[in-house]
Amino acid sequence: MDLQGRVAIVTGSGRGLGLAYAQALAAAGAAVVVNDVDQAAVDAAVASITSEGGTATGVVAAVGDSEAAEQLVDAAVQEFGHLDVLVTNAGILRDRVLWKMTDDDFDAVFRVHLRGTFTCARAAAVRMREQGTGGRMVLISSPAGQRGNFGQTNYAAAKAGVVAMARTWAMELGRAGITVNAVVPVAATEMTKTIPAFAPVIEEAERTGKPLPDWLRKDEGLGTVEDVAALITFLASDASDGVTGQAIGIGGDRLALWAHPKEKAVAFADGGWSADAIATGWADGVGAEPETYGIPAPQAPEA
Repeated sequence: MDLQGRVAIVTGSGRGLGLAYAQALAAAGAAVVVNDVDQAAVDAAVASITSEGGTATGVVAAVGDSEAAEQLVDAAVQEFGHLDVLVTNAGILRDRVLWKMTDDDFDAVFRVHLRGTFTCARAAAVRMREQGTGGRMVLISSPAGQRGNFGQTNYAAAKAGVVAMARTWAMELGRAGITVNAVVPVAATEMTKTIPAFAPVIEEAERTGKPLPDWLRKDEGLGTVEDVAALITFLASDASDGVTGQAIGIGGDRLALWAHPKEKAVAFADGGWSADAIATGWADGVGAEPETYGIPAPQAPEA
């Protein structure tokens, strides 16, 4: 995949998935603006790219406010002349069950994930439309945003909002030649190491250097951060022309297209529905096959 001449911003790219995205884009030839809240992480990420012959610059900023978004876009234009790709990866976690979640827990996660995606995309859209040469926006979502997840009211809601914004912006920016897609990644990170079924397997792979087992890579769709980065490179390239408004999952050996919400079952009542009529017809009508919710618990094969 050739991204020579393209300029990309990757938020939250000092470590983990974001770093893998930035490194993959740079390896394909793009100049990359690395972003993180930690100066040391930014410096190390830039060094990892330039040491391999790539081109990168760093911006230390907390994503959320318009000022940070403008700073990132300005850095891309000042250093490299233009902006072609935005990857909104920055995020934090403040996990708590509903009755223990504070206003600050909720607001902090929304500020980074949802508002940060919005402000960065708005600043990028203004620049890309002015350039008149199109562009690519890749918004990072999560399985939690597609299915919900215990203890993650704030995170799940924000990540669901990210997908909704991708669908909306795909319509709004289509005439300008700007594609917008959401990526739903699953990878071995510090967060997935906290899942009991995953932790010992990931730790063993890291200790021995052996690949993750097939049941994890295929059945659970969980692999390395580098496995996910390939989709980011594709969506940043000319090969993804016409791919927009989609939620695409990737992890391990699995690549998937997530369905958009749609009516599953419909029933009609002349003159409208009364509460009693809904109750009478629910179990054998539209409620006959209720939807599942929550991320299914991982199932390790029996020894």
